[in-house]
Amino acid sequence: MRIADPDSPTKARILDAAMELMLAEGFIATSVDDICRKAGVTKGSFFHFFASKDELGKAVVEHFHCAQQARFSRAPFASERDPLRRALGMLDAVAAAMADPSLPKSCIIGNFSQELAPTRAEFRALCAGKFDHWIGGFSADLAAAAQARRMKVDAAGLGALFVSIVQGSLILIKAKGDPALGAANLAHFKRYVEAQFRG
Repeated sequence: MRIADPDSPTKARILDAAMELMLAEGFIATSVDDICRKAGVTKGSFFHFFASKDELGKAVVEHFHCAQQARFSRAPFASERDPLRRALGMLDAVAAAMADPSLPKSCIIGNFSQELAPTRAEFRALCAGKFDHWIGGFSADLAAAAQARRMKVDAAGLGALFVSIVQGSLILIKAKGDPALGAANLAHFKRYVEAQFRG
């Protein structure tokens, strides 16, 4: 991946435009011309920062992942000292994001996994790594909470289930056009997690 002018506003516009278009249309259906038009840049500018559309796609995954991490790191739950309260707060924050009409009901990592993972090993590995990061963060809080309470909890399994519920909910929201589904599914899952810690 090219590293020329990593903080360039032009590069940021290209990434933002690509992310918006790929969230809506998918990777394959989004052309370099579409991205350049949306970002208001020339193809020369595009290829100054990205050697190919594939390279841009991988950068979009990183861009999306970093944006999500930054959003949740600023949320009130992130400063909770009790790891269980942090984990439950994360569920509430994701549910609120799903219910927020200003936010897209789509995930680049989930979309690319469905669209590209079967045929593009590099994208599959990249997306799997991002999912593992999300699973690991949530699981780590649950494991710490279980240890503090001297309880046995399948923290890794709950982490994988959390990400599965989020991704599955996004698919259902698209199919049914009902954003309330995501918050409802996460509310069910939150009750299940709370039950694990009641013993």
